[in-house]
Amino acid sequence: MSLNCDKYQELATFIDELRTHITADKLNTNQLRLNFTHLQTFFLQQIIPLVDENSQQLSYKTEISKQLRLLEVDMMFLKGARHSTTLQARLNNIEERIDTLIRYCQAIIQPTKSQESK
Repeated sequence: MSLNCDKYQELATFIDELRTHITADKLNTNQLRLNFTHLQTFFLQQIIPLVDENSQQLSYKTEISKQLRLLEVDMMFLKGARHSTTLQARLNNIEERIDTLIRYCQAIIQPTKSQESK
């Protein structure tokens, strides 16, 4: 496994930890924010500087960056949610975004599997 794949595997682990906090029985928004900040910092310090092995990897990195920015907005909306239905809708949006991020990481880590499934 290349260095890039190792870093993307680590990123996927951080994203999965974030999912664990989202799906927890009792939502702790402060812990959630802390995990997200850690995830963002890792992406900026460890993933952005990586030299992309191919243009497809660069495309995925760009999409991951975009999804992280959108996830940040979703989390701000989550913090402002006052009604349980709004809260649940925000959580669903965040979970979908996390699933997308995991799929992008997996596509980089295991490119042959993602290409075979197309």
